[in-house]
Amino acid sequence: MIPGTMAATAIKRHTLPTRLLHWVNALCVFLVLMSGLNIFNADPRLYWGQFGAITDKALLTIGSPGIPGWATLPTWRDLATARHWHFFLAWVLIFSSALYLLISLFGGHVRRDLLPARSEIAPSHIAHDLWNHLRLRFPTGEAARRYNVLQKLSYLGVIFLLAPLILATGLTMSPGFDAACPWLLTLFGGRQSARTLHFGAAMLVALFIVVHLTMVVLAGPLNEIRSMITGRYVLPAAKSE
Repeated sequence: MIPGTMAATAIKRHTLPTRLLHWVNALCVFLVLMSGLNIFNADPRLYWGQFGAITDKALLTIGSPGIPGWATLPTWRDLATARHWHFFLAWVLIFSSALYLLISLFGGHVRRDLLPARSEIAPSHIAHDLWNHLRLRFPTGEAARRYNVLQKLSYLGVIFLLAPLILATGLTMSPGFDAACPWLLTLFGGRQSARTLHFGAAMLVALFIVVHLTMVVLAGPLNEIRSMITGRYVLPAAKSE
């Protein structure tokens, strides 16, 4: 043991269902994003309202050559194939995410691990955690047993804000679903508005993934990845007083 530190402790961090669904969801999210980018390449412009045509003023335009092939599924321009992949994987993701949410709610994972305490959402506490992250000072010892407030807020935001928004806007872009639920078009201000919100929310999920993976690498990838494979997580040794 390094002088000035306390012995590390191994804990059981993730249950088997959580670990399995995490990897299923992670794979689906990556492939859904990639197929969605291929679909976006077919018309790399975003509009607001019901209609969007070349002659209309776009909110955002990505010029040629668009999203690079290495970031899309398939890697070549193929709208029909990309749509097949996107819809199939999206439904797999919906069902696996719904199962994860049910297990998390009834198993107490959301209440126990994700809901922040009142003291944690104080601006001073959030600012303190943010400052520690910017300095790459991560929790150690018993403090590492629980998610910090930034993790809790980001996970809750993805699960209960971004994911439902992506699902709802995706359904709004379906003419068949609009026939059954026309109020969705009113809610989002038109099919093109829904497409813009859909794309924006998806990019926020992509940003979350980049930040999440960066934090995993900086916090110790072996320990973090092992905990999501075996469930065993070693609390980083805390410095002794």
